[in-house]
Amino acid sequence: MKLFLPLLLGYTGFLASQSLVLAAPAPVPLTHSMKTLAQTVRFSPPQPPPDPPPGGRVRGGARRTPLCLQAEPKLTALVPSTEETSTVINVWGWTTKANPTLWFYVPYTQDSAYPTEFVLQDQQSNPIYRQAIALPNQPGVISISLPTNAPALEVDKQYRWFLTVYCDPEKQSPPIYVEGVIQRVNLKPKITQQLQTATPLQQSAIYAENGIWHEALTTLAQLRQKDPQDAALKTQWRDLLSNIGLDDIVTKPILPGKSE
Repeated sequence: MKLFLPLLLGYTGFLASQSLVLAAPAPVPLTHSMKTLAQTVRFSPPQPPPDPPPGGRVRGGARRTPLCLQAEPKLTALVPSTEETSTVINVWGWTTKANPTLWFYVPYTQDSAYPTEFVLQDQQSNPIYRQAIALPNQPGVISISLPTNAPALEVDKQYRWFLTVYCDPEKQSPPIYVEGVIQRVNLKPKITQQLQTATPLQQSAIYAENGIWHEALTTLAQLRQKDPQDAALKTQWRDLLSNIGLDDIVTKPILPGKSE
């Protein structure tokens, strides 16, 4: 004799871990958690360009800066990095946007009155965009978006960015900074088709699986800004940052608003 268990409403958690085959199931309204059901995110980093390698710095504060407040975690770029040698780190990522958004963990607040600046350079090291950055009210993750009046990134060209914090208001002492390279690429038609039918949470995972770091992170960060307590979003955020070794940033708040 077979037992048939009744289908219960509110079985979202069970669906997350089980695969059920049901004949003519009764319609069940989707809960918010079911709509944002997370999956394990695997970021597939593309190979950095070999000549010359991007270089860069994902963590700030390596030099002696006695004027700066000591903070942990340090100023951090939320960008993938690979270790070329014991002394060479490559900090770089792909974007599909002409005016992308970059993310940083900033341990300093506006009370410190440290002048802070974001700079973007072209491949010839010419500054093409420079913006003073207002420090936040509390330590946390901030975004810096290239505005529409900034030079648009060209496809397949590399651009170097810097986020610099001057602990000396007169800018006479060495600053704290992070540095890396961003490259705009075109999406393959198959990926574009997948994105068109995916939810925003699924889109973040699709970007990550195809090496498009900046859109993977931005899509997910913007979802978390709207709903910071959503468990599925927290899980995917943790997975994404853990993929690039930034476990100490996972629990830091994503701050609202613009950083300019």
